[in-house]
Amino acid sequence: MLKAKILKSARREFECLLIESNETVQAKAKGSLLKKGELVVGDFVFIEKEQDEYIILELLERKNSIFRRIIRENKIKTVASNVDLMAIICTSSLPEYKRGLIDRYLLRAVQWNIPAIVIFNKMDEANTDFNLSFESQRLLPLEVQCFATSAKDLNYKGEYLPGNQELQAFLKAQTIIFLGQSGVGKSSLISMLSGSKIDLKAKELAKVGKGSHTTTWSELIHLDSFDVIDSPGIRTMSLQDVSKDELTTLFPDLEEYFIQCKFKDCHHESNTKGCAFFKDEVSSEVITRLESYQRFKSEIKEIPEWEKN
Repeated sequence: MLKAKILKSARREFECLLIESNETVQAKAKGSLLKKGELVVGDFVFIEKEQDEYIILELLERKNSIFRRIIRENKIKTVASNVDLMAIICTSSLPEYKRGLIDRYLLRAVQWNIPAIVIFNKMDEANTDFNLSFESQRLLPLEVQCFATSAKDLNYKGEYLPGNQELQAFLKAQTIIFLGQSGVGKSSLISMLSGSKIDLKAKELAKVGKGSHTTTWSELIHLDSFDVIDSPGIRTMSLQDVSKDELTTLFPDLEEYFIQCKFKDCHHESNTKGCAFFKDEVSSEVITRLESYQRFKSEIKEIPEWEKN
């Protein structure tokens, strides 16, 4: 049997990368395997050549998965797996930096069990009022490493953070999902860092928007230096598939404060008696994370249907 990684899927037919030879082949999955669950891009599988075609025989255990809950159908839809890294790209100029959007991405990184980094791109065009040190420091409790980059110059080096060369070395040989607003320079940055001649602008990389919706196909793009997960099926960042109880667990950096609150039903507001967040020693970086938590909690208006059943 040969070990392979699924790059594309179309019902029973899959494009697979043979790990040992780095050759791409077309393979079909046995019906019995498909009945056990979905095969998705990123999955490692064992395949075997039978006469003139490859057959997928076994799905190997996943280390993580990108999924979304389909509330109306009360089920979970997995769209990709075995992702090494979530790379969140933002800018301090145009488009405007949105702290809450970064935290929304990080919430999903925790939920999907994917390590995350934040890339502050277009730093050669940075807004002089932007506090890069503050925005990177507030993510340290989450162990989120930050980089300062420019998509125009591979030798760009950040003043406070590691730059292009360090990021290029960090990304090498990983399977990555890149997320960010339209216009942050995802395609240009990926092309430069990967050293690939592929026209990424012709491939629409995942754009995540609060209310958007699209199909759920995914693709793993095998580049020279690393692999990119392109998954339009996760564009929506609506939190209606998250319960209020689960939301607390998706902010692990705030857990110690939640525990220290005097009352279990604390609303974590500035006038709440005994709230651990409003002691003198709590930093403003922590408060920014609490603000995102409060904003997300207000979006969750009621218990999702999937949790009622």
